[in-house]
Amino acid sequence: MNVDQSQPRDLVRAPQHFRIRITADGRGGLPVEAGRYRLVVSLACPWAHRVLITRRLLGLEEAITLAVTDPVQERVDGEYQWVFTEETGCPDGLDPVLGIHALREAYLAAEPDYTGGVSVPALVDTATGAVVSNDFANLTLDLGSQWRALHRPGAPDLYPEPLREEIDALADEIYRDVNNAVYRAGFARAQEFYDRAVTALFHRLDALEERLSTRRYLVGDQLTEADVRLWPTLVRFDAVYHGHFKCNIRKISEYPALWGYTRDLFQTPGFGDTVDFDHIRRHYYQVHDMINPSRIVAHGPDPALLFTPHGREALGGSPFGPAGTPPAVRRSLRMHPCVPVAVPAE
Repeated sequence: MNVDQSQPRDLVRAPQHFRIRITADGRGGLPVEAGRYRLVVSLACPWAHRVLITRRLLGLEEAITLAVTDPVQERVDGEYQWVFTEETGCPDGLDPVLGIHALREAYLAAEPDYTGGVSVPALVDTATGAVVSNDFANLTLDLGSQWRALHRPGAPDLYPEPLREEIDALADEIYRDVNNAVYRAGFARAQEFYDRAVTALFHRLDALEERLSTRRYLVGDQLTEADVRLWPTLVRFDAVYHGHFKCNIRKISEYPALWGYTRDLFQTPGFGDTVDFDHIRRHYYQVHDMINPSRIVAHGPDPALLFTPHGREALGGSPFGPAGTPPAVRRSLRMHPCVPVAVPAE
């Protein structure tokens, strides 16, 4: 997702502009079709990260191909652009499937007079080269419900019917007080707005610490959509939000339950193997030059700490449910990020 660094005082996000749905029957949108759609992400972006996690957990890596943008956006006419470069395995600066250098080209293919922001994640129709959806909130839900025919055997149900009301309510709180609050704190242009955002953030983290002290996952006994929405913010917190966004009342590593939960999921297939701290650090510290004019990139903390034992198995539950299985182990998401087919499991 892009952030307008020039916004005065408090950060207000505009609704996502492209919201065509991909559905099993194609009614009211476009049909599910293996190989037709390409997911464009930045590995730095938490909103894109939740879609990457879902795609991996559900085994949709061959059905939906992946394009990874450069972590340091290219500035064109005063605006930062998500682009493809040699950094992401595209030596000629063009995505090999879409044939574009900047994601904005796919936005203009959908709407030639579009003048709004360009954000990731973006789902692009390879048949037309046009962006279909940048609606990060619903992309994961649709992958879980509309793409079921292409899920891998043993894929978890991340949005089980009996738990949806609880998941939805918790997801709203997480978005308002955690996912978006770190940005509202970081981009605040007045003390009162920073104070409001950082207070709401740490009140919510305190509540989540209490909740996760007695349960392994946020809702029920297995991973759900709620976990997928919270975790990308937690895994970035100590590396960038604590210092860069001034969310420094406490680190996640200072919360026993939240830190154990973060490590537990990091060590679960589909989570840690979709993280790239180099992309995360360089994007935040080098692109947000209103916050960090020097563009110096911080080094810490050591990611090796995420591999330490967490002991949360004692709380019960199973990540993929009683009948589910983990996705095949793979070494790294970034092995061949611009190849139009999924990287084979290691």
